[in-house]
Amino acid sequence: MAEAFIIYEKVGRIVTVTMNRPDSRNAIASFEDCEALVAAAEQANADPEVSVLILTGAGSAFSAGGDLNGMRDRNGIGPLATPADTRANYKKGVQKIPLALMNLEIATIAAVNGHAIGLGCDLACLCDMRVASDKAKFAASFVKMGIVPGDGGAWILPRAVGYARAAEIILTGDVFSAQEALAMGLVNKLVEPEAVLAEARKLAERVAANPPRSVRLAKRLLREGQHGRLSDVLELSAAFQALAHETADHREALDAFFDKRPPSFTGA
Repeated sequence: MAEAFIIYEKVGRIVTVTMNRPDSRNAIASFEDCEALVAAAEQANADPEVSVLILTGAGSAFSAGGDLNGMRDRNGIGPLATPADTRANYKKGVQKIPLALMNLEIATIAAVNGHAIGLGCDLACLCDMRVASDKAKFAASFVKMGIVPGDGGAWILPRAVGYARAAEIILTGDVFSAQEALAMGLVNKLVEPEAVLAEARKLAERVAANPPRSVRLAKRLLREGQHGRLSDVLELSAAFQALAHETADHREALDAFFDKRPPSFTGA
């Protein structure tokens, strides 16, 4: 029996989801792969004890993206016999991943341990924050293969790095170094390859130290703020703030501040 594509590990308020197919550089090759990644994200989101999800890859790569063998043979999650079949194939498979990740209320961190290519680059950009190996490479190389970003990259990348940089990344299809990715704001921090996951966990711990409900509400506001009008985001902010003010963790934060002691949050 083949090993599971996804390894799911929970420690405290942090879940680590590892794409576990190092022999193929964690390429996403099947509907089962798509479903496993979506299920892991939804499992973490549904757990009220979880505040942060770290997404990473096993071995030397984060993810090489889609499976070129299946693309060539027209038997995977990409092209099929007719354009209509291909369109339906994308919608029922790979496109479920960006929808699932974008709908998460928990914070997400990509621990980019190696190359993030095509769909792999877009997966990293779907996360709220990115910690990368200083040896990592990034590319939205779809046009090099005569295709377009089929997983929402044209929506994702401009929100990560701005329109002009996203246009450069997508329309050239070029490979960018970790240092170039840092300069364009594609990643938050670079570290030595062996330190990527540990550094991502440090960042996750900083987020998870805060009241869980506030983290989830603030994350939702960040996402809504990417496409909503200011007036709409203000209205939602007022509603969320009204909920946050009634939590036990908010009262604990106030008490701890005035008592000059560290707070102890419970998620209530």
